Amino acid sequence: MKGSRPEQAVLTRDTDMSKTDDTRRVIETMVDGLNDHRIDDIGDFFTEGFRWMGNQGCGTKFGLKKFQDNWQRPFQAAFSDKTCIDEARLYMGEWAAAFGRQEATHSGEFLGIAPTGKRVEIRYMDFWKVVDGKIVDNWVNVDFAHVAAQLGVDLFNGEGWEAFDRGEREAPRPETKG
Repeated sequence: MKGSRPEQAVLTRDTDMSKTDDTRRVIETMVDGLNDHRIDDIGDFFTEGFRWMGNQGCGTKFGLKKFQDNWQRPFQAAFSDKTCIDEARLYMGEWAAAFGRQEATHSGEFLGIAPTGKRVEIRYMDFWKVVDGKIVDNWVNVDFAHVAAQLGVDLFNGEGWEAFDRGEREAPRPETKG
């Protein structure tokens, strides 16, 4: 990209680095709470008005009650015996990030797919902002396409770019200007 560039990292520019240990404590205890399948008292970790912003298929939840009713309860209805495993966590002042997986049993309807009883891996990435000991924002990406594939459903109808990796299709290339 030539010329002017968009402003970068605006949200984290002025983070208070002295808050790193507090942020770590909030995130670690919150993950323990999720692994204990807590719903009704999850407000111990999130503000009443926090924002949970998910990728397509997950939706966006404004407020604790919407998060409980429109994410936690449906997720636990679809996937039982789940364990959250953060493979990496990063902490920087009031910010934290993690990626990992949940291992769970598909025990309820998910994306219109009837329960299969299969154990699945649910990959995710989370980014949190913590203020005064509670999460105020949570950006989330959950790999629903990977979950559906484990349940025998290809959300990309054979058009996923994995076909390039397997050598089944040739990857297109951008036109070069000569």
